[in-house]
Amino acid sequence: MSLTSPGFKKLSALLYVPDGSSALGALQRTSHLAIAAHPDDIEIMAYPAIARCFRNPEEWFTAAIVTDGSVGLRSGPYAGFSDSQFAELRAREQQKAACIGEYSALVMLNYASSEIKDRQNRAVIEDLRELINVCRPGIIYTHNPADKHETHVAVALRVIEALRGLEPPLLPRKLFGCEVWRSLDWMTDQDKVIFDASLYPNLAAALLGVFDSQIGGGKRYDKATEGRRVANATFSESHATDEYQAVTFGMNLTPLIENPDMSVSQYVKEHMDRFSQEVINTLDNLSR
Repeated sequence: MSLTSPGFKKLSALLYVPDGSSALGALQRTSHLAIAAHPDDIEIMAYPAIARCFRNPEEWFTAAIVTDGSVGLRSGPYAGFSDSQFAELRAREQQKAACIGEYSALVMLNYASSEIKDRQNRAVIEDLRELINVCRPGIIYTHNPADKHETHVAVALRVIEALRGLEPPLLPRKLFGCEVWRSLDWMTDQDKVIFDASLYPNLAAALLGVFDSQIGGGKRYDKATEGRRVANATFSESHATDEYQAVTFGMNLTPLIENPDMSVSQYVKEHMDRFSQEVINTLDNLSR
């Protein structure tokens, strides 16, 4: 394994390569890139991509964490941890997950949440643009813009802005917004992107179980994530047997990078309007 300090804006930024390959080589072989706010977000939202690339010599998964992870609930054995101790612990947990999942690389940019939410801060956008330019992945996963967590939404917006600054040949084929702090089961079936999360269930459990700072601290993200995936699979179709054992939903954000002038808020509103219209139509059709 190798752990290096790459040329990003933050001196504390880290690049971890589980199999010991060169840093540049690990990034350049990336086919699937996930960009998330906090340690453990990627294992919650992008597991289907992790599973697809797991022990697959043709496809490689790289994870990028934008914040330093210093802010979070602390209870139980972690109640007395300082911000710096907590950030270090969460970074170690994320590195363990990268090792277990056999990621191509793990990038930790180590920004504060306030820096990501600052619309005038160009540093995070420049770092993301440089990362994407080096990796040149075919598919990018990030948070969905309808997420409940402000930092998650900010990361999604910075990813979109970073991509909009790249030349078309450097853009991924697809950009997806994924589920963490707000499920996407509300979207109409025509809008949902369905990802099979059924592969390697023991791997899925192991990846989530690594983050004891969260689980032991009182947040059972492991059980909640597994439950949501199973619920998505079962409740996605009422008149057919389950096609998958576990499912995550995504929002297709590709039009937002293909059309740089498109409003993100308007794009999300259109999804909400279609859902609203579907509900109203059903009520109207069944009402006397």
